[in-house]
Amino acid sequence: MVRLEWPLHVVRRVVLALAAAAVLATALWLGAGWIQERRSTCAEGVVERGERDECVGVTDGSYAFAPHLEEVGKKIREENARVLAGADEEPYVSVAYLTSFTTTAEDSNSAEGVRHELQGAYLAQYRHNRGDLSATPKIRLLIANPGSRSVHWRHTVDELIARKDSPDRLVAVAGLGPSTDENLAAIRRLSEHGIAMVGATMTATDIQNINGFVRVAPTNVDEAYAAAGYLKRRGVASALVIQDVAKGNLYASTLGTAFTEAFHDGGAHRLVAERMTYDSSVGSAWQNELRYMSGQLCLQRPQVVYFAGRGRHLTHFLDSLANRSCTEQKFTVFAGDDTTNLTAEQLAHAADTGVEVLYTGLSHPDMYRASPQSVSAPSAKNFQQGGLLDQWFPHDARHDGGALMGHDAVLTAAHGIQMAARWQGKVAGDAVARMFHQMDGSQQVAGASGFISFQNNGNPRNKAVPVLRLNAAGQAEFVEVSAAQGKPPEQQ
Repeated sequence: MVRLEWPLHVVRRVVLALAAAAVLATALWLGAGWIQERRSTCAEGVVERGERDECVGVTDGSYAFAPHLEEVGKKIREENARVLAGADEEPYVSVAYLTSFTTTAEDSNSAEGVRHELQGAYLAQYRHNRGDLSATPKIRLLIANPGSRSVHWRHTVDELIARKDSPDRLVAVAGLGPSTDENLAAIRRLSEHGIAMVGATMTATDIQNINGFVRVAPTNVDEAYAAAGYLKRRGVASALVIQDVAKGNLYASTLGTAFTEAFHDGGAHRLVAERMTYDSSVGSAWQNELRYMSGQLCLQRPQVVYFAGRGRHLTHFLDSLANRSCTEQKFTVFAGDDTTNLTAEQLAHAADTGVEVLYTGLSHPDMYRASPQSVSAPSAKNFQQGGLLDQWFPHDARHDGGALMGHDAVLTAAHGIQMAARWQGKVAGDAVARMFHQMDGSQQVAGASGFISFQNNGNPRNKAVPVLRLNAAGQAEFVEVSAAQGKPPEQQ
């Protein structure tokens, strides 16, 4: 066999050429990766994810997840910058507001609703930092988006966990979105990492007994008992429950069961038939299910139909009921707080059906006028005409209660931070979480949605629940303040 021997200069050229090719290939690969990374970055801390290229992650207000959030985001960014500028004189920690800010038709919460929540969250930050509740350490407010339906919750939650250390010093997360499996998973992961959590609008009773988690919203059980109490006082004797049985809809399952237990007493108050169900997870079939229910209701003739489903499903049901065959029969539909997540257009459409609609809200600005003993006057005045929110965001209505709940959630976190700071220098998330259990008596949270203290399982004690009516103009009309035990807690 003939052995080929290359001259040394040829060998050198071949080796250099191969090395250059390897360097070029590596550079091209790294360059492509860099370009791809740049393309997928929306802003610092915010990246594109999923088929819709949603911008998800965490911002200090420098980035707006949607155009309608720019105004409130600017105020948060400016307040955060002010806190950082004064950090040498006054210490600070961070609180994140987590919910789906890039909402779609598939979300139960609306774009209007999450904007109002963020406005309320900013109000609480302002009051704590330099308003009537001024205290230290100061609070930086971060805005965290897990995407529509919280599909990208893990990415955003991991980003929050990474911000526990300097310079962010994250100790608490507020908001946390509606009652879904994704948001429950997010809560559990935050709990594992010692971060305090305050739910704003989450009501499913099953979400409880999680270390570090409390909520300012009444639970579904409280809402159902408050609704049943109101209906009984009104003289309603018969009812029928319609419930969404979609897997993962914790809101609907607990609401329907709780109302059944609260209303039916085997005596003067009864359910006229077995619970009627639909499944919103089965494509568009749920719309057909709701359309056929009016015929059964004409046969059963309950005085009240209790609708345990999401607000967007309610509008389809009302269309069906408006086209019932028994036009002489009048029906009242009573729903849960998710009705407040409907847009102004959806509420107006619901009002056009002519069906009387009542529902339990999470809060309402008129609660203070009706029951001043059960709502903090200093907090409530900010939501009245001429108050701070009216001055800052004059074109935004607050009847959906979102601003009040966002405010009370961040206010609770701020109260916990202040309490923890009294006895220790550096404030940590687990210390803030322990303070939630001391918020009773004189230390209860003076909320705009009612005075708040917490049970050991994280639920508020006998929280005030407003009963609302949808008027002909498609607006929430305040009826009365109710509570699971009939009367809400008062200032102590």
